[in-house]
Amino acid sequence: MLLKRFYDQTLAQASYLIGCPATGEAIVVDANRDVQQYLKAAAAESLRVTHVSETHIHADYVSGSRELAKRAGAMLLLSAEGGDDWQYRFAQEDGAKLLRGGDAFMVGNVRVDVVHTPGHTPEHLTFLITDTAGASEPMGAVTGDFIFAGDVGRPDLLERAAKVEGTMQGAARALFKSLRAFSALPDYLQIWPGHGAGSACGKSLGAVPQTTLGYERRFNWAFAIDDEQEFVRQVLAGQPEPPTYFAQMKRINRDGPALLGERGELTELSADDARTAVERGDFVIDIRPAASFATGHLPGTVNIPLNKAFTTWAGWLVPYDRDLALMADERESAEQARRKLALIGLDRVRGVSVVPGGGVADNGRRATIAQVEIPELRDQIKSDAVAVLDVRTPAEYRAGHLPGAYNIPLGELPARMAEVPTDKPLVVHCQGGSRAAIAASVLQARGVGDVRNFRGGITEWERGGLPLER
Repeated sequence: MLLKRFYDQTLAQASYLIGCPATGEAIVVDANRDVQQYLKAAAAESLRVTHVSETHIHADYVSGSRELAKRAGAMLLLSAEGGDDWQYRFAQEDGAKLLRGGDAFMVGNVRVDVVHTPGHTPEHLTFLITDTAGASEPMGAVTGDFIFAGDVGRPDLLERAAKVEGTMQGAARALFKSLRAFSALPDYLQIWPGHGAGSACGKSLGAVPQTTLGYERRFNWAFAIDDEQEFVRQVLAGQPEPPTYFAQMKRINRDGPALLGERGELTELSADDARTAVERGDFVIDIRPAASFATGHLPGTVNIPLNKAFTTWAGWLVPYDRDLALMADERESAEQARRKLALIGLDRVRGVSVVPGGGVADNGRRATIAQVEIPELRDQIKSDAVAVLDVRTPAEYRAGHLPGAYNIPLGELPARMAEVPTDKPLVVHCQGGSRAAIAASVLQARGVGDVRNFRGGITEWERGGLPLER
């Protein structure tokens, strides 16, 4: 048996290719939309993708299962669990085979046993993998968002993200029962989870790529709680706020992701084209580093640097109902950004304007964002000369914030613009500077006139020995 793990850093998401070299057949589980990577990897091993499946209806990225099955001519297998209220609506249209707990199927000499493991979602499946060429029992389990290294899948997303009211308490109880039943399997069973550290699908995911059931039984907090009510309390406590785009992902993946097909290169936009895009209401994203954006950019654009957090902040801030354009310092970066946007269903990218080194000039006009240092900010706060906006999470804010600072988390900023103080110059900050730089660009693009960025953030403020309010 061949096992290959694919990991997308920006999504903290894992998918798996499991193949039988003897027959040349392979299955891909939990594919994302970058389907070419699976086809290329299979071909390199002289395999063909004959089966495509997924553990559940995902909330944090657009599934590539439908696209991959079409491209590969593979059988699409989807969960039939979950009840009438939460089903794949495109399964019949695509001729998908529906799976229930207790089912099994073969991929060459590899046996896949289907276990219904509700909790994270009602329809969630786990796949037990047996290499029948040398064994009669499973060696591992593709657990999706059921069991992670060090954590378990959060049961509140259906209610908090997809707005299916009154579901998270019942889902937490179902998760408790799923964990107890799964514990009957052997300690040696390898766990191949769907996410790693940084994913919002749990609250304390480990960074190791895989684990074993025995290890998790000993050290995963969720297995240590024997009382169902206490488990429900703990699993629901402290879960991070789900990004706004999670609701879109649930709907898209339930109803059927659009097929991308082969896409050509991005259309080249001139500086005039980019300005026109802003004027007609397109959402223009400048993906350059924050320092480059601050020194000169096209007025009306929003800066989301192309780094590890790009997909997350794009999901929070970029609207799904508007055409998009990119500003980049090179075409390769723009193509990479388009691929990352497609992973979360932001498909309406119309072109890229390549920015020459030294900043953007728009027929003599260019916007900048002033940077504020500690001595200046300290004096301005003392004299009440500025308003301070803290764009960290409420928990971070409660733990300690600058004197008199307002708190609006970055992801909530577009929806809460009416709360932004505009009667004096506005200084924006976060923990270390990255979120504040994005927030400053959002505020400026929304018409807030005098926006300044305290790029050192709380980290630098504390390093300077200055007081915080709590």
